[in-house]
Amino acid sequence: MSTEKQTAIEIRREAQIDIRPLTTLEEFERCVVLQLEVWGYSDGDLIPRRVFLVAQRIGGQVLGAFDGDTVVGFAMALPGYRKGHSYLHSHMLAVLADYRNAGLGRRLKLAQREDALVRGFDLMEWTFDPLEIKNAHLNIARLGAISRRYKEDFYGPSSSPLQGGLPTDRLYAEWWLKSPRVTNILSGKTEPIQVLERITVPHTISQWKQDPHTRSLAQQLQATNRMAFESAFERGLSVIGYERDDAGDGTFLLGSWSDEEQGAWS
Repeated sequence: MSTEKQTAIEIRREAQIDIRPLTTLEEFERCVVLQLEVWGYSDGDLIPRRVFLVAQRIGGQVLGAFDGDTVVGFAMALPGYRKGHSYLHSHMLAVLADYRNAGLGRRLKLAQREDALVRGFDLMEWTFDPLEIKNAHLNIARLGAISRRYKEDFYGPSSSPLQGGLPTDRLYAEWWLKSPRVTNILSGKTEPIQVLERITVPHTISQWKQDPHTRSLAQQLQATNRMAFESAFERGLSVIGYERDDAGDGTFLLGSWSDEEQGAWS
């Protein structure tokens, strides 16, 4: 099948996907199954259906992406509290492999934002693996999140084969829902930034992680980038942009970012 035809099929299928809240135990159980299919977790790392139920009942979010009657993706957020303010922590977003690369992950995030704004939230946060290039590009370049906090081995050991046995290092994404940065990026406007430093992740990182013979390269890169992020954040810099080149390498763009620029608390 040609690339053009495959893209057309993906666009048509994406248009048929409906996103709406999940509310039943059967739907929450489907989220458990999706975790297995997307990440290959062992039982110890699975989020059980009761947690989805609690999230939905205590003011969080559990949104599902439906292809007909089948849930093919979901986003789950929990209410959080930091520095005297309430926010939503988006803990998990999953999309089945056959439905990726057609904008569904972004649609789920936008649905989260719409719901959060209706309920009066200014901020959503989540963590993400800085070695995952597509995810980082979505979070920073296409959604407008910023990052200025790094946590080494956030979750501890992971049973997911996708982690490749590496520590679960994570960047915090801050998504200031009503900030000029976010509204401009979501409307397609170019956001001018002054880049002071860059941190790059080569496109070969996924192969390095999965191959025991090259895994040490992934571990070395993770450690090197960890020190670079921590140093930059200690000096007051933030991740304010992200680029991908023709080879598929991803680069975090760091610069200055102030609370006044976002018009929100920090």
